[in-house]
Amino acid sequence: MDREIIVEKNKAYYFGEKTIIFVSVATTKLFSVHIDTITLKDLSIFTGTVNVFDLMNRCSTHLGSKQLRHFVMHPQKKYADLQQQQAAVQYWIRHQSEWPEQISNGTVVMLREFFESNEGLHYKPSSWLFSVDAALQKVFNKNAYSLLQFSVMHLIDLAKGLQALSAIPDEDEPALIMHAQETFVQLLKEPLCKDLLEMDKHTPLRKLMHVGYHARRVLKKYMPAVLDQFAKMDAWCAMAKTTMALGFTMPVVIDDPEIQLSAEKLYHPLLQKPVPYDLSLTDMQNMLFLTGANMSGKSTLLRSLGISALLAHIGMGVPATAYTISFLDGIITNMQVEDNIFLGESYFFAEVQRMKLTAQKIQQSNRQLVLMDELFKGTNVHDAYECSKAVIQHLLQHRNNLFALSTHLYELYDELKGAPNILFRYCHTNITEEGDYKFTYALKEGVSNDKIGFIVLKNEGVLDLLKLKS
Repeated sequence: MDREIIVEKNKAYYFGEKTIIFVSVATTKLFSVHIDTITLKDLSIFTGTVNVFDLMNRCSTHLGSKQLRHFVMHPQKKYADLQQQQAAVQYWIRHQSEWPEQISNGTVVMLREFFESNEGLHYKPSSWLFSVDAALQKVFNKNAYSLLQFSVMHLIDLAKGLQALSAIPDEDEPALIMHAQETFVQLLKEPLCKDLLEMDKHTPLRKLMHVGYHARRVLKKYMPAVLDQFAKMDAWCAMAKTTMALGFTMPVVIDDPEIQLSAEKLYHPLLQKPVPYDLSLTDMQNMLFLTGANMSGKSTLLRSLGISALLAHIGMGVPATAYTISFLDGIITNMQVEDNIFLGESYFFAEVQRMKLTAQKIQQSNRQLVLMDELFKGTNVHDAYECSKAVIQHLLQHRNNLFALSTHLYELYDELKGAPNILFRYCHTNITEEGDYKFTYALKEGVSNDKIGFIVLKNEGVLDLLKLKS
């Protein structure tokens, strides 16, 4: 169940030397899932002209797409369940070419309408009135008559598709696949389905009408479970297709006490020509301190970490050549915080609230992946420095979590360089003495104080445009 936490009125929270007083009553909901809507937005999972979900949604039906969305929004909570889901995706990696094309989105839509509708022939096919009713409806109720006939053809496609799904030979069949196949077989055992498997478009009309009449009465009870399991099959197959089509690697997800994330040639899947990163975080070095100039790739790296971790926790491949990650309790981002003018909340207050939620999650459970992009942008440089320093020093005490922080405040290095569990890296930019610059997006060891903001402002002609006209 959802948990609701109320922020107490007038309660003080301390960030080093800075005291922040909350003078309003705010409500924050912590959902019992791995990832919240803000994190999904920060990682462009569902939002944006180009997003991760559209990249991976290779489902055949809208039911599969809906199930895939559910998998993304609700990653597996138990390690054993994740292993089973990963095995189901690997099964479809082995059997991509055997996906039955008979079951289309039109099949699913038509059959749902067919089983929910009461329209059709009213008499038993054995009755002499059946032929009369069929003829009358063919003349006077063409829509219902055509729907029935068309639906039976889709019912034939469904039966043949489910038979194909249930007959794929595999020596290492996962439990989830077996369960889905058993659901399909229960339907296929019905004598009516045996008739369907022998039918095609050349089957006499009277026989099609016979099956259509009985199908609503005999097969309807099987449909919810069958369509539910088919949707899961569709989603697993889509995850497998994405993994293979994009050259993703199946990750190794471990459940050891020591937390870790290790990636070789990790990249952002939405970029046309991404630059890969090699990165390793462990319980001994569990915080990435990332610096670099504007637009040098810091945010891209953070998003790559978040996207790959999420994909690993729904059981599919990740954009890397090798990837190992601990089974996490959650992923939380502090990246694109929004203020709320209707509540009179500033951008800085929204940042603090987001950090407060992060602190609550860390206190509730270990094994979080926390991604922070330019903390406390909504205040002046001095306050941002003091708040960032205090937050980082407190986060360093939580060794069973993974943290990645990007910042322009390279001066923090002097305060933090003695911390053994910080990994200092920067995104490299080539800057000449003449002021020319070129992003390499390469990840290097150390800290960068590169500044190109003024150069960009000047090169874009902003200052020239602001000159008074003579």
